[in-house]
Amino acid sequence: MTTTKKSRVEHSINFHPSNTRPALVIMAAGRAHRYGAIKPLAPVGLNGEVLIDLIAQEALTAGFREFVIVVNEDSGPIIAEHIRRRWWSKLSVTLVIQSTTNGTLGAVLAAKQALLAGRCFAVANADDLYGVHAMTSLFEYLRDVRTSVAVGYQIGNAVVGERPVNRGTCQVENGRLTDVSERHGVRKVAGAFLVDDGGAPETLSADTLVSMNLWGFKYDVLKDMKVAYDAHDFAVAAEINLPEFVNANLGGTFEVQLIETTSRCIGVTHPQDLAEVQHILNPNAVVTAPVAARVEVSRTCESAPTVEIKSGLVLV
Repeated sequence: MTTTKKSRVEHSINFHPSNTRPALVIMAAGRAHRYGAIKPLAPVGLNGEVLIDLIAQEALTAGFREFVIVVNEDSGPIIAEHIRRRWWSKLSVTLVIQSTTNGTLGAVLAAKQALLAGRCFAVANADDLYGVHAMTSLFEYLRDVRTSVAVGYQIGNAVVGERPVNRGTCQVENGRLTDVSERHGVRKVAGAFLVDDGGAPETLSADTLVSMNLWGFKYDVLKDMKVAYDAHDFAVAAEINLPEFVNANLGGTFEVQLIETTSRCIGVTHPQDLAEVQHILNPNAVVTAPVAARVEVSRTCESAPTVEIKSGLVLV
């Protein structure tokens, strides 16, 4: 009898039809021009933990065990070496190279090759700490309900410092997401959130719901993502991102539920944010000034997880 050899991903999770544990796609391919370094490796923990370590820790607490990390060709090998040295050996970790960093929609499509067909998956940034409540709510929703979903934060829990950031404000009806509007130049001033992009409203209340790019999707949505990616004119707009895809497809057969979290989302956008994030996570520590991530390449430990580096199949 002829047998089909299982992939490493299938072996690593003991796959069978009743297994509904979603994987987590972490998007780490951005070039971080404003930050000026490899943001997923920004040192924020007391014991040398970097951002991507703490994201994985939150995800593990929530129930995730499989990770697909989308990287670029430059920083990918450095991130891979860090994971080999620092992460738990029982995890299933696959690194996929997004050869053209042209937006988060392309990042998810690059991850497709490492996802199991028919099963929901979660998507997160590599430079945001989403909180255990948010990660757990997303994991349990995908495991039990298995439809597309967005996690919404109150903007008061989603801005660090007073420097301007972009935030996607969410409109919701009967628990369903109806619109995500990208607002630019959002900054906290005396407890209010001012928006400097010429749009309305010019001020957002602290309980305004925003998306922080923490999503869950049915596997079948990848087909629609590929259609949108192929139809996009990159000569006109250099990137196409997940909120843009979601907005264009809401309604009809494509529905996205929104679950609100009480977690605080802590992210690094500007170099000056690093000291603030370190202080938020380690309030009793003395933080003098932001420091760059130090990455040492050393011999891979025998107990380190297997990390596959693959090239994106759908990108050029």
